This record gives sequence, C-alpha cells and structure tokens, in this order.
Amino acid sequence: MKGFLLDYINENEFKKLERALKKYNMLAYKKLNFDYYPSLRRGKLVGEKISSNKKDNTETYELKLPSDHMFSQVHGDVILKYIVYNNENVVMLDTITPTEILLEGHMAELATYKGVMISKANATKDMFKIDLLYQMQGK
Repeated sequence: MKGFLLDYINENEFKKLERALKKYNMLAYKKLNFDYYPSLRRGKLVGEKISSNKKDNTETYELKLPSDHMFSQVHGDVILKYIVYNNENVVMLDTITPTEILLEGHMAELATYKGVMISKANATKDMFKIDLLYQMQGK
C-alpha cells in the first residue's frame, strides 16, 4: 500500500489541541506522534472506521488514544478523528476530543484537583465528578 500525506482540515485549531495534549496528557501525545502518525503515513489506518462515502471515496476514522483512567472518566476519552481520501492518498486530521478542555488548557493554565485537571468554567462540576469517582473506588 502506498504512503499517505498528513494534512489538516483546520491546522491552527488542530495545532492548539495538539499542544494542549502535549502539556496535559503526555502519554497520548507521545503515542500519537511516535506510533500513530508514522503508521498513517505508511498507509496503515488505525482506529475504528465510523463512516465511508463511496461517492467521494473517503472514510472517517476515530482513534482512541491512551489516557489516564481518571481523566477519561471526568472529561471523556481522548479521541483523534481523521478522514482518509483514498483517491489522493491524503489523511486529513480533523480534531482531537475532548475539545473544550484542551482548548481551555491551551488558552490558560488549568488547575488540578486530586491529580486531575479541572476546567475553570465547570470547576465545581469536575470536582464533584472526581470526588464521586474516588468515593466509588473507596479511596
């Protein structure tokens, strides 16, 4: 299989998400840059295919990145979404979720509570979730 070129749907937005991921979730960032991007360039499509468009010959994928269990419970899984254009051999990187917390972390330093980052906009909600999860675990 031929190699693919990596491109961006919105490069500025994606780079912000990538930098925030590097700052707040180094494990996911390293796996993304040193395992998944090279695989995509070689043509090995990783993740789960969520849709395909036969007319445009495109496929949309979601790739769950490794993350801290508590972060995933509070904010959701870290997921890379990308679109493969088979005719042009191009992989268009779409977004990294959870977008809201990553963009907030890019704009300002986020605080942590019991080792988990919390958003400034929803601080009480995030702290409640963390306390509840710790209580369920018996800690």
